[in-house]
Amino acid sequence: MMHGPISINGIAVDPAPWPTPELAAVRELLRQRAVAVGLLAPGVDQEEEGAAIEALLEREVTTPEPSEEECRRFYDAHPGAFRSGDLIFARHILFQITPGSPVTLVREQAERTLAQLLEAPEDFATCALTLSNCPSGRHGGNLGQIGRGETVPEFEQALFGDGALGILPQLVKSRFGFHIVAVDRRVSGERLPFEVVRKRVAGMLAERVQRVAMNQYVRLLAGQADVRGVELRAAEVPLLQ
Repeated sequence: MMHGPISINGIAVDPAPWPTPELAAVRELLRQRAVAVGLLAPGVDQEEEGAAIEALLEREVTTPEPSEEECRRFYDAHPGAFRSGDLIFARHILFQITPGSPVTLVREQAERTLAQLLEAPEDFATCALTLSNCPSGRHGGNLGQIGRGETVPEFEQALFGDGALGILPQLVKSRFGFHIVAVDRRVSGERLPFEVVRKRVAGMLAERVQRVAMNQYVRLLAGQADVRGVELRAAEVPLLQ
């Protein structure tokens, strides 16, 4: 909830370029921390800021590897998540990252577009046509039928991870860039043995643990800062990863 102009330690934050005021405030909070620990010089451009923030999170947010017991427990609790023969019918909008791309700016555009589409999902085809760097954009972003093993692992994990339908609420980051993904239909196959999917389970758990750790880290920084105009400690905060 906002209570007026946003500032972090007396520095005004403009929320206009960001999907949410909270995301704008988190970015400034992390930028100030990167400056404080010597990873970032004041006055650099946004791309350098983004790289410094990534380095900050890698250095200060520790995420332990999930244990065998934790992996087994997660597998047992999600019987529908690990199946062979599963098929997904999906669409996407790709914001491509190429050598020399301003990663931070590309991510910001993707975040803004995602926020727009969560409010107006009927605009997906238009945004795919005008914004996507994938040839599928000419067809509304339609990827057709996708089975396991047919895409890069990070994209597959997002598609098959939790059984959700509709536009996924977070960007999917892959080696190609940032994706906005809509899952239109799922066709289930047969459940795979734990031994076959052990590495995949560990990867999913590690990502969840990382997000929890990063949220805790941001809340800790917020608790030590003079944050005005936005609340970063009461609820899960949006992150830049």
